[in-house]
Formats: sequence, C-alpha cells, structure tokens
Amino acid sequence: MRRLGHSTGPASPTPASLAPVDAIVLGASAGGVEALIAIVSELPASFVLPLVAVVHIPRNRRSKLVKVLGARTRIAVREAEDKEVLLPGLVIAPPDYHVLLDVDSGCQHVAGAPDVHLSLSNDAPVCHSRPSIDVLFQSAAEVFGSRVAGVILTGANADGALGLQAIKARGGLCAAQSPDEARARAMPEAAIACAQPQFVASLNGITQWIIALGAQHAGDTTGNAVHGR
Repeated sequence: MRRLGHSTGPASPTPASLAPVDAIVLGASAGGVEALIAIVSELPASFVLPLVAVVHIPRNRRSKLVKVLGARTRIAVREAEDKEVLLPGLVIAPPDYHVLLDVDSGCQHVAGAPDVHLSLSNDAPVCHSRPSIDVLFQSAAEVFGSRVAGVILTGANADGALGLQAIKARGGLCAAQSPDEARARAMPEAAIACAQPQFVASLNGITQWIIALGAQHAGDTTGNAVHGR
C-alpha cells in the first residue's frame, strides 16, 4: 500500500490496494470529537464495518458523544456495553472504562463469523487514561490478527502508540492523522515514531481510506473481492 507521508491533501486509496479487515479501531484525545465528526459524517449508510473508538473523556463528565456523533452520521452509534456482540456501526468507549475486544472461542476471530464481543474493564489507567487507546488496540490485535485496522487521530499524549505497534506487528493496517493538521500533534507523532504506520494523511485522506476499507469488506464478504484467496 502506498504511503502518503505527511500529506494534507485528499487520498485516493482503492479497495484493490487494501488488505481485508473485519473491524476498525480509532483513538483520539484533544480535538478528537471534531476529528471523529469529520470522519463519520462522510460514511455512507451502507458502511458495514464495525468501528470502535476511544476518546479521552474526564471520568467525572457524562459523555455526550453518542448523541453528538449520532446526529451527524448515517451509521448506528452506541456506547459500549459489557458482553455486547460487535456489530456494524460505531461503538464509543464509556467514560472511566477500558474497552477490550474478546472472542467467544477464547482464541482468534474467524473471518466472517460474528464471534467478537466487547468487554468493559475498570483496571488501572494506562498512560494516565481510562479508557485507554492502547488497551483497545492491543486487544484488537490479539483477536483480529491481520484483519483489523487501527487509526490514531489528534491528541496530546502518547496513548495509542504501543497499541498501533501491536496491530502492525500482527499484520494489521495502521493509519495516523498528519501531525501538521492535528489540533494536538503529540499523539499522531508518537504513533508514527513507534509504529511507522502504512498510511499518514489528512482527515479527508483517512476518511477515504476508511470508506475504501468498508467497500473492500463488503466485496470480500460477498465473494467479489478475493485478494489472493
């Protein structure tokens, strides 16, 4: 897959250039709400990939993310619940809980099977954060292996860098928002330095990348996109 470097222009990834994935995980902090709005507002109603997002929110503040994002997108948006099956749509981590992905078999996700569910944890904060992006991404790498994409957006700390590295180590796809465009550049900079993601681009570029992954997944599940199988 072509790396765009720190491009701030629109990207034009094509499904044929992307490995198949069954889920996308996203992480953001400062400026993250606006970044997520920019992404989900462009997703078509037909988008079929599950997305799970961690945005750092103070634990004593009630989250309004579901309402805010749900009003600006055509896909389903919900807050994560313990033991909930992972389905298409956007799942948001609740304040003060880590969100992990788990698989019913206790092993690894089987491509095409609805065998992944969410798990909530109140274990100690990671990188001073609960929910932690690293916790979500590392669990996604363990469950999905190469069939997951991780996206790091704007933020003011290094949470998510090790998680993105874990996804790449398992053969998954990795993306980061261009630090030059991010409201807070520390998080994407840390992710780029640690994980060397295959794709670094503007929000518009990342949005088109995510849409292409969704189109590729729809083709893959109907047998139209074989990708070497």
